[in-house]
Amino acid sequence: MTRNFDHAHDFHIDSFQVFNVHPSADPLNKLEGRVAVGAIHDSAERCDAPKCHPETRVALQGELYSWIVHGDGESQHPVKMKWVTGPAGSGKTAIMGSLAKRCAANGILGASFFFASWSASIARRRKTALVTTIAHQLTRYSHVFRDEIFKAIEANPDVFDKNLHVQMETLVLTPLREVAGRTDGPGLLGVIIIDGLDECEAEQFHDAAPTRLGAKLAQPRTNEQDQLEILQVLHRAASDPVFPFRILVASRPERVFREFFDLEGNSTPFPPKLDLNKDNNANADITLFMEAHFSRIRRRYNLPPSWPPSGAIHTLVENASQQFIYAAAVIQFLDTDHREPPEALLETILKMSAKRTTTSNPLEPLDVLYRHILESSPDPPLSIRWIHIIKQLNNSMFSPASNIRLLLQTDPESSEAEHLFGNLHSLIRVPPRSNQATAGYGFYHKSLLDFLQDPDRCGSLYVGSSELSVFIWDRFTRACVRVCDTTRFSYPQTFHQFLFNIPVFLNMSEGIAHSSVLPTPASVDWWVSSAISENGGTHLWKMFWSVHRSVRPDPFEALG
Repeated sequence: MTRNFDHAHDFHIDSFQVFNVHPSADPLNKLEGRVAVGAIHDSAERCDAPKCHPETRVALQGELYSWIVHGDGESQHPVKMKWVTGPAGSGKTAIMGSLAKRCAANGILGASFFFASWSASIARRRKTALVTTIAHQLTRYSHVFRDEIFKAIEANPDVFDKNLHVQMETLVLTPLREVAGRTDGPGLLGVIIIDGLDECEAEQFHDAAPTRLGAKLAQPRTNEQDQLEILQVLHRAASDPVFPFRILVASRPERVFREFFDLEGNSTPFPPKLDLNKDNNANADITLFMEAHFSRIRRRYNLPPSWPPSGAIHTLVENASQQFIYAAAVIQFLDTDHREPPEALLETILKMSAKRTTTSNPLEPLDVLYRHILESSPDPPLSIRWIHIIKQLNNSMFSPASNIRLLLQTDPESSEAEHLFGNLHSLIRVPPRSNQATAGYGFYHKSLLDFLQDPDRCGSLYVGSSELSVFIWDRFTRACVRVCDTTRFSYPQTFHQFLFNIPVFLNMSEGIAHSSVLPTPASVDWWVSSAISENGGTHLWKMFWSVHRSVRPDPFEALG
């Protein structure tokens, strides 16, 4: 196997960023090489991100915009930081996206960063590129500030390998101090918007085996630890008198955020949080959203003015329970499910509403809708396994749709993916076949993954971790066998690289233990030769352990 990336640097593949900047690069190139482009509010990756419909969430956006410009009449040295929170589906990302657009248009958006746990971009799921992405956006404010950031990079060429506290101090606060009070200073004012911080996943270093510290074994970092680190870095910046920006952080009300923003637990007061779950105008806004989209669908399909029937929108708004995600999911379902006309699809949704049980769970209507759509797949259990694996692989490595298809399909030349996902386009972003070599599968909202991971919500559709481990091991092993047979189908080199890295990122030991599928001698040869030709080093032994170790006695007798 030839190596395609010898001496490569400063490159990225679609949304997968490779942080390997050439030492001779100038400061701008060094900084650009560390930016999570897809996390910025107006990036191409966020073109389908939820947005507030015009005339909805107006009061909320107005309140936040007023705070950005005028503040809350705080003390002389306020902590310029506010928390926007609400449960899944309450519209946090839509509000932050629309607010970022408004601030950018008015010249007061310092920077934005939209985390997304479902994204194929590692940089959008982890903390690594947060400060550098903020710093890069701040270079556009003025040439004076930009020059100071570049000087900081030249003076500290290893800053990109430092922790977030050092990066914030070096790339943002120190340059701000240099320009503060200068007559040619930029006069900075505005906001930094951080959305979806609860979706930030812990940075793990796969090459670092656990080590014993005293009598305890070192544990991997948790998501909450990295989220708290980010909150502390932002709080430190917002508390600095030289820092001119306000900071908006949006997240679900998870414990790490509740404790951090607890007024009684902080010596320095925070501005009050904005809780979207207590927004009394949500139903009115959802009604406006529904009416506008039903009007558009009615025009698109030339439906009569009497559609939707009287009371339908009121029923749907009641079902939403102030959760915008339900309204968005209904519209997405009516817009993209072309098996039946919109009238029949709406009637189906209204029949679901009539069967609704009395429950305190505001997400029950959404769960019923998700269950109905997933069960419309020709093979719901298999489709759901695909969804779980896409999520895992998107979280671990660059996984374009073409590689996912080649891995999971039983026949590489079949249309199994199209068959499985044909009725699920209202839940899953499926790139066109012509673009699948670079674009990945995606999800319209994290709430789908929350639904599938909770057996109390998805019921019979639930797939446990052991079943998923067996499934990915079976498909992975069969793919290893197939790549050895070049007489029938020639796999692209990118798929070889993709397959080689799977054991490094996924723990398949449980699947190995319970699966009846074992490697063949040919696939073993392919793995060893691939690892050697790729200069796998420690990865060779990790691969060998992942692929060949089993709790069963002498599992490789079958290999001969």
